[in-house]
Amino acid sequence: MAVRDTLDKIENLVAGASHMPLTAKILVDENDLVHFVEDLRNDLPEELGKAEKIMAERDDIIAAAQKDADNIIEAAREKAARIMEESEIMRAAREQSEAILQQTRAEEREIMERTQENAKQLRDDADRYANQVFDQLIAHVTGTFPGIQQAYQAVQQTEQGLQQARQVLQQAKEQMNRAAAAAPAVTMQRHPSQMPPHATLS
Repeated sequence: MAVRDTLDKIENLVAGASHMPLTAKILVDENDLVHFVEDLRNDLPEELGKAEKIMAERDDIIAAAQKDADNIIEAAREKAARIMEESEIMRAAREQSEAILQQTRAEEREIMERTQENAKQLRDDADRYANQVFDQLIAHVTGTFPGIQQAYQAVQQTEQGLQQARQVLQQAKEQMNRAAAAAPAVTMQRHPSQMPPHATLS
């Protein structure tokens, strides 16, 4: 600020002035002091105007802050009233939800009991049906077992017949192979005079 700077200069001027001997007076340069006073006279109106403006702005700021405070207080009161109302609504809703929850639990217990009874009935019916099926299977197997034994015996007899036929064929094959192996040896032992007329020696 210009006024503050000028006052600092005047203070420095006084602090740096010479003292008159044996007195409390000082010697100050008149021209410098007059110059600083003129600066104050020129700067003070502007500074005062700024100060008045700041004061006016301060009043406006205070008024606006008061208005904001009043609005906040009013809003807080309204919110408190709403909270009280909502608290009552919440209490009623909580009581209703508790009642619904108790009713739901009772219905759940009833459903579970019915479900367990139905499951037990279904399990008993399934056990009875399974026992009936097993009894029928046992009876069927018991009835068909003799026929299975007869068929098994017939298969064994057929297998034995096939085994004997295979042995006979194997023996015939071996005899044939032995005969075929012996035939070339007999031909080579014949004398040329015994060979047929059409045969020639190579």
